[in-house]
Amino acid sequence: MRIYPAKPDQVYFYATCLVDLFDPQAGLDAITLLEQQGVEVHFIEKQTCCGQPAYSSGYNQQAKQIAQSQMDLFTENWPVIVLSGSCGGMMHHHYRRLFKDDQNLPEVDSFCDRVFELTEFLVSVCRVQLQDRGESTSVVMHTSCAARREMNVHVTATQLLSQLDNVEIREQAYESECCGFGGTFAVRHPDISQSMVEDKTQHLSDTKAEDFVSADWGCLLNINGALEYQGNPMRGRHLASFLLARTGGK
Repeated sequence: MRIYPAKPDQVYFYATCLVDLFDPQAGLDAITLLEQQGVEVHFIEKQTCCGQPAYSSGYNQQAKQIAQSQMDLFTENWPVIVLSGSCGGMMHHHYRRLFKDDQNLPEVDSFCDRVFELTEFLVSVCRVQLQDRGESTSVVMHTSCAARREMNVHVTATQLLSQLDNVEIREQAYESECCGFGGTFAVRHPDISQSMVEDKTQHLSDTKAEDFVSADWGCLLNINGALEYQGNPMRGRHLASFLLARTGGK
């Protein structure tokens, strides 16, 4: 069981490639949420990919080089807050596996212990208490496979949504099933991926929820793309942006 530290004064922020490229506003919204908790946020501009695409494709040496380049950027002993359960799982769990036979493993373990997914950090470290300032609405949430099975942060994401008095949480059928993205899986197995995302969009639509959120932009990219292709007006947004909008943050 993970032991959580006291709330720090300063943290690093790891935005992820997809947020940087497709929804930088979600990154800014997440930073605002952290700053509202009295935490100073540091963004290292040289950060790049966490190495997961190379690792999941079997290129361990290349993934190890990427991992080392990222760890070298975060030199202070501050928590590293990651805006994705998938990237968080790579950095918290799989970096250890990449370096398991390396003499630098103690330093790697120390870094991995500092990695937290955003909702996990807000709930378990900041002990955040949100005040809902929005109109009544309903929301359905999709959690990435890594966020659910590696980081267990579907629990903390739901806890944050549950703090919003005017938000009804609706549960989709087969909630824990993959959306079909899986990084390079969608490229290597497009037909299977398409079938999976068609199921996922149907289950999300069936809830009739007014809002759809996820804490992983890989899933959002896949699901939103399928919804657009289907002519379905439903669109998902990052949980950080939804939370900030509900609580009246700027």
